[in-house]
Amino acid sequence: MIPILDSKRQYAAIGEEVEKEVLEVLRSGQYILGKHNKALEQELADFIGVKNTVCLNSGTDALHLALRALDIGAGDEVISTAFTFVATAEAIGIVGAKPVFVDINADTFNIDPAKIENAITPKTKAIIPVHLYGQPADMDMILDIAKRHNLYVIEDACQAIGALYKGKMVGSLGDIGCFSFYPTKNLGAMGDGGLLTTNSDMIKDRVIALRNHGGAIRYHHDEIGVNSRLDEVQAAILRVKLKHINEWNKKRRENAYRYNELFAKCSDIVTPKELDDTYCVYHQYTVKIPNRDNIHKMLQEKGIGAMLYYPIPLHMQKVHEYLGMGKGSLPITEKNTEVVISLPMFPELTKEEQQTVADTLIQCVEESKALV
Repeated sequence: MIPILDSKRQYAAIGEEVEKEVLEVLRSGQYILGKHNKALEQELADFIGVKNTVCLNSGTDALHLALRALDIGAGDEVISTAFTFVATAEAIGIVGAKPVFVDINADTFNIDPAKIENAITPKTKAIIPVHLYGQPADMDMILDIAKRHNLYVIEDACQAIGALYKGKMVGSLGDIGCFSFYPTKNLGAMGDGGLLTTNSDMIKDRVIALRNHGGAIRYHHDEIGVNSRLDEVQAAILRVKLKHINEWNKKRRENAYRYNELFAKCSDIVTPKELDDTYCVYHQYTVKIPNRDNIHKMLQEKGIGAMLYYPIPLHMQKVHEYLGMGKGSLPITEKNTEVVISLPMFPELTKEEQQTVADTLIQCVEESKALV
């Protein structure tokens, strides 16, 4: 079996250093908001290129508290994409706002800026572009639209740490950036974790209070908050991993280009596209193929750990039935959810494994065509 991700290989390379740091935390007796949290926040601020960062319990909490910090709630609308993990829209629903889904760009899978303006109403308060699969969204157009309509921009960069848009890190371009440290991410903890980025001191202070039960001072609670503190053990682990993120992302890009070459002669396999002046970090390597569902089953049977992200778009999920968006509402999104498949992608993936993945996929595509 060639898995979609093999975290054991990463651990084999850095496990000794991780264990040393974790053991130090365990012996310290300081398990919440200790020195590693503070150091990690500063190191990530320097890495991403923002003034402030706040470590949180998850990427979902980062999105949720971003909306809370901007006072977005009941009666408000937030524009985003239906082609993403549910957490993006879930955060909008948690604060009582309404998600407004617009279609995507067929090449990048990201929100199509040209379709945003028509979705704006007097109730619109923010835009949440998602840098899906590690590919930066077209931020210039999004930021221009937001500025002209006085809207906030919250970047969902949960899959894209280290990605660049015109030389700037994603998460540094909008009013707020949100990151996930879920174990499968390019920079993954060994448990849950998240991060919020901002250049606003006011937003930072509000989120710090919100993550700790709504109070900046112990036992003084100014509003309803949550418990969203990153464990000190996870902060220590992430500090070790952060030292390697540039090299790991570089290897992901090398693997992506190798896949591109291996699939170049098969016109039925459409490989990922990168926008000009961007640096995609390939959280997933996602291609488009005909007869996707049948081929997915064939790959599984042949030991290739391919995955489907995301087979049912958010506007067609039961949780969003109240929006009244049936099939055909977002044609490009719907078409892509039927044809995309993600292949094994991680820094330690070998050339031999990639060759096997490519040969097997091409074989499955040809076999599938013969059955039609």
